[in-house]
Amino acid sequence: MFNAIPLMIIPFILYNMSMLGLMGGGGLPSLENDVIVLSMISGAMWSMSLGDLFIVIALAVLFFEILKATRYYGSLTNHMLSMLVFIAFLVEFLLVQDAATQVFFILMTIVLIDVIGGFAVSIRTARRDVSIGL
Repeated sequence: MFNAIPLMIIPFILYNMSMLGLMGGGGLPSLENDVIVLSMISGAMWSMSLGDLFIVIALAVLFFEILKATRYYGSLTNHMLSMLVFIAFLVEFLLVQDAATQVFFILMTIVLIDVIGGFAVSIRTARRDVSIGL
């Protein structure tokens, strides 16, 4: 049953925690806080904000979600729950003022790609599993 839980809930929870001010700072301005600042060999300074880190985490989670979609067992439950996570993202994006940011929109797009990719991978692997015996 644990395998059916969509991992894309992790970026959703992280964003909502930062929106509520639980990630340091006061709500949405915490997304602009630098998490990593590195001095490059060229002399330039490279920084990653908390919002950028959420996007990177979501992309890593997307990789594991696509891998999970290649498994045969429990995929239907995972797809339904992934669709519910996408609906939660969409409803929050449309109804919550603090969720109308570029970071949240990109996270929602990643979840949409997860839903569509999961269905596509499952359909493709199911087509290979069907054998016609003549």
